[in-house]
Amino acid sequence: MIRTGISTAALALALAVTPAFAQTTAPKPTIAQADAFVADAEKNLADFSTPTQQATWINETYITDDSDAIAARFGAESTEMQVKYALGAAPFATLPGLSFDTKRKLDLLRGGLTLPAPTTPGAATELSTIVTRMSSAYGKGMGTLNGKPINGSDIEAAMGTTRDPARLKEMWVSWHDQVGAPMRKDYARQVVIANQGAKQLGYADTGALWRAGYDMTPDQFAALTDKLWHQVEPLYLALHTYVRWKLNEKYGDAVQAKTGPIRADLLGNMWAQEWGNIYDVVAPKGAGDLGYDVGDLLKAKGYDPVRMFKTGEGFYTSLGFKPLPDTFWKRSQIVKPADRDVLCHASAWDVDNVDDLRIKMCAKVNSDDFTTIHHEMGHNFYQRAYNTQPFLYKNGANDGFHEAIGDFIALSITPDYLVKIGLLDPAKVPSADKDIGLLLRQAMDKVAFLPFGLLIDKWRWGVFSGAIPESQYEKGWNDLRLKYQGVVPPVARDESKFDPAAKMHVAAGVPYTRYFLARLLQFQFYQAACKQAGWTGPLHRCSFYGNKEVGARLNTMLAMGQSKPWPDALQAFTGSREMSGQAMVDYFAPLKSWLDQQNKGHPTGW
Repeated sequence: MIRTGISTAALALALAVTPAFAQTTAPKPTIAQADAFVADAEKNLADFSTPTQQATWINETYITDDSDAIAARFGAESTEMQVKYALGAAPFATLPGLSFDTKRKLDLLRGGLTLPAPTTPGAATELSTIVTRMSSAYGKGMGTLNGKPINGSDIEAAMGTTRDPARLKEMWVSWHDQVGAPMRKDYARQVVIANQGAKQLGYADTGALWRAGYDMTPDQFAALTDKLWHQVEPLYLALHTYVRWKLNEKYGDAVQAKTGPIRADLLGNMWAQEWGNIYDVVAPKGAGDLGYDVGDLLKAKGYDPVRMFKTGEGFYTSLGFKPLPDTFWKRSQIVKPADRDVLCHASAWDVDNVDDLRIKMCAKVNSDDFTTIHHEMGHNFYQRAYNTQPFLYKNGANDGFHEAIGDFIALSITPDYLVKIGLLDPAKVPSADKDIGLLLRQAMDKVAFLPFGLLIDKWRWGVFSGAIPESQYEKGWNDLRLKYQGVVPPVARDESKFDPAAKMHVAAGVPYTRYFLARLLQFQFYQAACKQAGWTGPLHRCSFYGNKEVGARLNTMLAMGQSKPWPDALQAFTGSREMSGQAMVDYFAPLKSWLDQQNKGHPTGW
């Protein structure tokens, strides 16, 4: 996770001030005024960014009432500036004759808001109240297990470990009824207000504003996501078919039928978005035994968290990147402090937009954290690569890129890599017959996620455009879940319910398509690196550790930041200007062949 954005409370405060910046003084703006506006915005946003990051860092690594208050104040002031400049940019957006950079920066300023408030008196305050209320309600949300209240993090964990269908149904229904349903009226009102704000910024609706951030028209971007989905859909269908008949074997026809959609609560996750938690249910005998566990290897070699971080850094320096600055090691939170409350969720930070790079973790010596370290450092090396760009270009090429960089490096923790860094004995490298277990376990998360990653925003795009009216919110949601995921609720749902808001990103207004893109881009980056390294074996066993050519090509892409349209950045590393799902298909090709054999005699689809 890259540390960006602001707290919901800060957003609420910022939205409340929107009308103050609603009007521009120049009825007929000029190119010179546009250039001056951008220069002013960029300087002021950059100047305020560092103290805001510092305040937030203190808050997340030393949580007190005082640090909460300071971080909220800085966050609110920062967002007030973003609101001011987004609205100020709108009158210049269609001005003819603008330079490339001025036009691009104006678009970035306009598109930087997720839920814009209109200038109608009282609208911003109403929207801020709604945003705060829904996010707070989600954070305080409770379900039940065995008739007793259970909070959000605990119910998520229980969904992954419980195998009793009755208990799974209870948790699923209670969470969706108690968390999602009460937000329905608020959400509908939020849609109306945000659409008014989006139109004032020059967009057809809020969904169009979201889709406009990809260097193409909103309609072109929607078409691109459909194209990407169709490339990977056969792989998902094969996995769905296999998992369905394995669930039928375990639970019987009364719980999970041999045909049709899968009951959503049986998949080990509240939203059926990733299925890895039920790998034990579907794994063929012996397939999950890889012959080694990375966590065990680390402990056997006497690793501590700092050494894990040094090893992660070593992957990047082996590609030719400079080591991280001394301040990284002095200022990062590597392990959980014993003397205070901190936010442990792993995140990467670029505090001063130059070289004050940090990671915040509560790392332990295990396989998951070893992978996470490699992932988070991807953000840091990306941040440093673009640190000479103008402030508004200090970001990923699009919002899928930043997550994908860390993900594709994390894909490289292969047996070959582990041998090269001395963790795995060459004689203990697992044989090819172990590959199916590894690929199936990965697919249960990475492939299973794809339709969910796509449909959340497809639903919201339809809601914002009016294609899914308020009277059909629930039907529209379940229709998309069925169409793309092939899953259904464990009980019938009607329009008194509001299941979308039982997902945090919907309740808090966080766009989601970035995660769909990142799942595909990571494999595209990985395949490109392996080709550059001359790898000839199975793609999923590739390691490009130590390859300076790969590092140089990667740095060229990273150094561009958001200064050019993302196809330019993609081409710099992969040679292609098109995002594609084909690399993921190639990666999982051995698994797809195996699944097709296992699925013979079992119906596909729903």
